[in-house]
Amino acid sequence: MTMPLHHFFAPCPRGLEGVLADELTALGARSAQASDAGATFQGNFSLAMRVNLESRIASRVLWQLATGPYANEQQIYEAARQLPWSQWMTAEQTLMVDLNAHRCPLRSLDFVTLRIKDAVCDHFMALCNRRPSVDTRQPDVRIHAFLNDRTYFLYLDTSGEALFKRGARLESGVAPLKKNLAAGILELAGWQPGIPLLDPFCGAGTFLVEAAERSLLRAPGLGRTFGFERLAGWDLAEWERIKAAAQSRAQAARPLPIWGYDLKGDALEATRANLAAAGLLECVELKQVNVLESSPPAPSGLLITNPPYGVRMGEQAELAQLYPKLGDTLKQRYTGWTAYFFTADMRLPKLIRLSTSRRTPLFNGALECRLFQIKVVAGSHRTP
Repeated sequence: MTMPLHHFFAPCPRGLEGVLADELTALGARSAQASDAGATFQGNFSLAMRVNLESRIASRVLWQLATGPYANEQQIYEAARQLPWSQWMTAEQTLMVDLNAHRCPLRSLDFVTLRIKDAVCDHFMALCNRRPSVDTRQPDVRIHAFLNDRTYFLYLDTSGEALFKRGARLESGVAPLKKNLAAGILELAGWQPGIPLLDPFCGAGTFLVEAAERSLLRAPGLGRTFGFERLAGWDLAEWERIKAAAQSRAQAARPLPIWGYDLKGDALEATRANLAAAGLLECVELKQVNVLESSPPAPSGLLITNPPYGVRMGEQAELAQLYPKLGDTLKQRYTGWTAYFFTADMRLPKLIRLSTSRRTPLFNGALECRLFQIKVVAGSHRTP
C-alpha cells in the first residue's frame, strides 16, 4: 500500500537553505527545494518523523494543511474554518498560532492571527460545544501561518520545540550558536567525520559537540520529544521503529580527531560540561592555550571557529590588534590547514591579511554574518 505524499516546509537559519535541501534529499525527501529561510519537500508521515529525528540543520518541520490566494482576513478565516481540526487534535488540548508575513497588504497581523485561532475554536464549538484553550508557552499543538503579498499557507508544527533544542545544554557562553547553525557551517565547510577539526575559540563547544555526535552517527533528536507525538493520526508504532533503528546505529564514545582550544578557563569548563552532558567527553581533546601560541594538532585539517567580535569600541580596538597576529600564526604554523571564520565582524579579512577564497553570507538570528574561508598555503599569501 502506497502511503500518501504530503507537502512540508522546514525553516532554517538564513544562508543554509541549500545544504538543508541536500540533507532532506539524503534523508529520503522528494522534490526538496531551497526556499527563503528554509526548504520545501514532499514525503509521508514516516519521513516527517525521521526528518524531525535526524535533521541537523532544520529548525522545524511544518506540515502544510492548506494554501491559496487571499484578499482579506475573512478569506483566511474561512480557509482555516474548513479544515478538519478534530482529526488532528481535541478540544481539551491547548494551541498556539504563530504568524509570519512578507509584503502582506493586510493592516493587522495580530488580527489575522486571532481570526485563525477563532476558526479552530469555531470548528470545535460547532462539533462538541467546547473550544481549546490558548497557551503561548508550551502548547500541545502549534499552528503556523505564512502570508506573502497574495497567498496564505497554513501549517501544523510537527516538531514542537525548535529542533536545535536537542536536550540538556548546561552552559551557553556569551554569544552561543544555535546547534543547527553550527551543523550547517560544518556542512558548508565540507567537514566529514574523520577529517581533523580544530576550534581555537571553542567557547561553549557547539562545533565540537556537533562534530562528535555526527562522527558517532547519533541522531540529534534521540534525547527529546516532538509535536507529532501529541497529534492524532500519526503512526506512533512506526515512530518507535524509526527511533529503534537510529539507536541501533549510534556508536559508543571514543577518541576522535577533534580538538578545542580556548584561552579562558571558564570557556573550557563550559565546553567540558556540555560534552559531558552529551556523553562525548572522551571524544574531544581540550586544551587551555592562547591561539597565538598554539600549534596544529595534525598536519592538515579544518579550523572552524566563531571568533570573538566586539560591540564596544574598546573591544573592537583589541580585535584590530588580534586579527593581524592571528594571521601571522596561521601563516607560520598552520600551513596545509583550511580555516573558516564565522563572524559578524566584516573587518576580519582585511585585518587578518590573508587571502579569503570564499565569503558565504549567513545570519545568526537577525545578525548578518559571513563565513570566511582561508586556505593556508606555503609561500607568500599576504594581501597588502
